[in-house]
Amino acid sequence: MAKKNAKKTTKNKYDSQVNKYQHTQKMVTSETCIACKTQCLRGLAYMERMSQPGAMGKGVPCHLTKGRGHK
Repeated sequence: MAKKNAKKTTKNKYDSQVNKYQHTQKMVTSETCIACKTQCLRGLAYMERMSQPGAMGKGVPCHLTKGRGHK
């Protein structure tokens, strides 16, 4: 017997208008925040934390680098 190909319909978590750009922001380091022309509060706070001796960080999401939403 031949099996029918069943199409699965999965709901994409990126479909909602609220979460449209949630996962498309790039993580930037403090060097990028220092060189940025339009410094935001999040970047300024991150630069302040990274200026302390012994601080370790993984970066912050930059709102200037957000891309297009997933379709």
